[in-house]
Amino acid sequence: METPILPAIRALRSAWKKGRIISQKRPLKPKHVWAIRVRLERAENHRDLALFNMAIDSKLRDCDLVKMKVVEVMASGQIKERASVLQSKTQKPVRFEISEGTRASVEKWMKDEVMIGSEYLWPGRFHERLHISTRQYARIVRDWVTAIGLEASACGTHSMRRTKVTQIYKKTGNLRAVQLLLGHTKMDSTVRYRGVELEDALAISEVIEI
Repeated sequence: METPILPAIRALRSAWKKGRIISQKRPLKPKHVWAIRVRLERAENHRDLALFNMAIDSKLRDCDLVKMKVVEVMASGQIKERASVLQSKTQKPVRFEISEGTRASVEKWMKDEVMIGSEYLWPGRFHERLHISTRQYARIVRDWVTAIGLEASACGTHSMRRTKVTQIYKKTGNLRAVQLLLGHTKMDSTVRYRGVELEDALAISEVIEI
């Protein structure tokens, strides 16, 4: 009697966040932004400085930031003042400004020998990887925040995306502007980016006496 050939059974890989407590990553405060910039400038880490500045300005998701191409930010040998990137999640373009400081840091990074002939703005170290991965970017962000004394668990790649729009909302209260800058299709998604943290809420509550 022949033994029936049964289909192979493979264990399903569990989700990366299974069993973990996942919470919304807080945006960086202006003092944190400048602290990281100063450290990167002193270290003459041109790649990380350009990456950090672009992450803050572009407000892109990590998957879109790591895949940015040179042609998306440069034209005729000059860094653009405004750029547009097609979002992987929504398949819709989102426009963003590139501030003077970011343009200067990107220009300096473009002169690095690593960037010669590179199609991507943040090339990978190995030939099979054309650009840095989201996992690698997450490690870089962790190094940034821990270097200035912040808890790695409190901040992440989404902190970079939320940082500038949080300040915009706090100063203007314009939620529609935040929605456009983040490339959200639904206002409900934008509400989560308003930047009102628990610490901020407690600070407001503490000054109110009844």
